[in-house]
Amino acid sequence: MVSLLGLIVVWQLAAMVIDDTLLLPSFVQVLAALSNTWQEILTEDLPISLLHFGLGVGIGLLVALPIGMSMGWFRTADRLLDPIVEVVRPIPPLAWIPFAIVWFGLTNEAAGFIVFMGAVFPILINTYIGFRSLPRVYVESAKVLGATKDVDLIRYIAFPYALPSIAGGIRIAMGIAWMCLVAAEMFGVSTSGLGYKIWSYYYLHKMDYVLLYMIVLGVLGLLLDRSFRYVVEERMLRWRAGLMQ
Repeated sequence: MVSLLGLIVVWQLAAMVIDDTLLLPSFVQVLAALSNTWQEILTEDLPISLLHFGLGVGIGLLVALPIGMSMGWFRTADRLLDPIVEVVRPIPPLAWIPFAIVWFGLTNEAAGFIVFMGAVFPILINTYIGFRSLPRVYVESAKVLGATKDVDLIRYIAFPYALPSIAGGIRIAMGIAWMCLVAAEMFGVSTSGLGYKIWSYYYLHKMDYVLLYMIVLGVLGLLLDRSFRYVVEERMLRWRAGLMQ
């Protein structure tokens, strides 16, 4: 709280010294903008952006987990899919915006597709690494105890072992997806949302509203990350605490 209050004081003083709303709106001006638009943010912009985010990350999970698990467990799948993944993965997600508009139009699906392209590969790669790093002794021990089928070995041995790596990939993917969401909405894939409003208010030179939406994005990103860490690290992966206690 002290550090945040200090930042606000420095921000307000800097804005007073500059004395130009276009260059740096003050904290008081951003608060006034919030009082004028908080209902619009909560009822219109936030639900649309969360919908885009949920679509992209959700479909990314559905695609990345089975592909990453297959590549990490089956050598043939790794040899077949790895060249395709390594060709597509370096392409920046924003480079897909023209195709997103052509394929889906200015719809929620188009924005969700850009978010998907940003989220899918961190999850896929971390899932692959988690499965590939499984010690062979665990597999051999499970076979001795009766788990001889691949589906049982994946379910009871490989997936639990890889879960911390998968969780790390999902967390990275969420951060990248949040940035892709804002960029996609700003560059015309959507006609609404938090990112779209930043670009819209920029054209109107209302920089206090631009800064307000930037702060909203930062706070929401923080809340999403902390919520994920609480659910996954404090609940699902509580056994991993170990030396961190």
